[in-house]
Amino acid sequence: MDVHRHDLVVIGGGPGGYVAAIRAAQLGFDTACVEQDKSLGGTCVRIGCIPSKALLESSERFHEAHHAFASHGIGVGELSLDLERMMERKAGIVRQLTGGIDGLFKKHKIARYLGTGRLDGPGRVVVEGDTPAALEARHIVIATGSVSAPLKGVELDGDRIGTSTEALSYPEVPRHLVVIGAGVIGLELGSVWLRLGAKVTVLEYLDHILPGMDLEIGREADKLFRKQGFEFRLGARVTSARRTAAESCVVEADGIEPIACDRVLLAVGRRPNTQGLGLDSVGIVPDKAGRVPVGENFATAREGVYAIGDVIRGPMLAHKAEDEGVACVEYLATGHGHVNYDAIPAVVYTQPEIASVGKTEEELQAAGTPYRKGAFPFMANGRAKALGQTAGKVKILAHAQTDRVLGVHIIGPRAGDLIAEAAAAIEFGASSEDIARTCHAHPTLAEAVKEAALAVDGRPLNL
Repeated sequence: MDVHRHDLVVIGGGPGGYVAAIRAAQLGFDTACVEQDKSLGGTCVRIGCIPSKALLESSERFHEAHHAFASHGIGVGELSLDLERMMERKAGIVRQLTGGIDGLFKKHKIARYLGTGRLDGPGRVVVEGDTPAALEARHIVIATGSVSAPLKGVELDGDRIGTSTEALSYPEVPRHLVVIGAGVIGLELGSVWLRLGAKVTVLEYLDHILPGMDLEIGREADKLFRKQGFEFRLGARVTSARRTAAESCVVEADGIEPIACDRVLLAVGRRPNTQGLGLDSVGIVPDKAGRVPVGENFATAREGVYAIGDVIRGPMLAHKAEDEGVACVEYLATGHGHVNYDAIPAVVYTQPEIASVGKTEEELQAAGTPYRKGAFPFMANGRAKALGQTAGKVKILAHAQTDRVLGVHIIGPRAGDLIAEAAAAIEFGASSEDIARTCHAHPTLAEAVKEAALAVDGRPLNL
């Protein structure tokens, strides 16, 4: 087996891994990346974030054509769904993006190894697969991401009972889709198929949807989703899901009658993809959740080995992994790297969108942190009225004494874009007064953020 020497080897070509590799190359490292799939981009680009957003966009337009065009004075004839073409559009977007990453690797002269990377003692990575090789490097960055978490009693068959991977490529619209888990993935993919005509039942173990999100925002989302046609069964502990015939399944949960359906989506979260990495060969012991323990600057217990993204603590978000990848390699090059974990936004791409950054109200209460709250409804925003999307609000939490922004939570139109201003405010240590005093263009949805900041001090102008 050939031995190749590099300054830095990244194991994993997802958002954290490929961004770390690009930044390392920019900083002058002879960089290599090991990825088992022929297409770069990882789960997010290939079978996660990007394809799901493509389907969410297509399904939303289909739904609007049925239910919203008339209010704009637009008459349409009989509508039809070409699911195959919708899927082709999704696949085309993925091909463009993965091809773009491949081009970036060539531009920055990053060596690409196709196969599975495994640690084989200090400073050594073995590549098993299409291009077997032995790699040696001063620095190794583990960025292998995560995989769908299993659930005891749920018999995955990769077809009728599957994960998000299968739910992104159903060959036909399900008659009845049962989603296990009311988190981000379950609600986004449930929205896609609900809009296209499926009956969607969501089973959630907790007594509320969107675990970890600000409860007030989550409760408002629950009401809006039910109006859209979602059926929620909360406090339901799923005990089994199995296939009963060629095109039928049954799902059982404590306290409710068995549910017959034709598709089941298991969406109870994700777990670190650390199995088979050879961690024991360098003395790294994963924690109980399978994560790689890291200390300062993403260093593991083995000198020269670092870890970022879904394999370490923190939210499993692509942009969090990207920031960690950049911070990690910048530290290796300059001695400095920084990620502010209080300023990492999270977005749910449903309709309406839901976005959050910083602390929730429940977290501030648990910590005993004094705070003031300001909120502003999109119903009172001119741009939202023009869009015909007035559900939801902006909620800002600021420290009671210093007025520093501690958390911002938005449910409403284009919340995923609006949250960027809030993330910047937290990153720069801004106060709610800073946001309130900043001129916002009119008419825009962003004015709702300014009004919520004014409301922290009890002086909204349009409410």
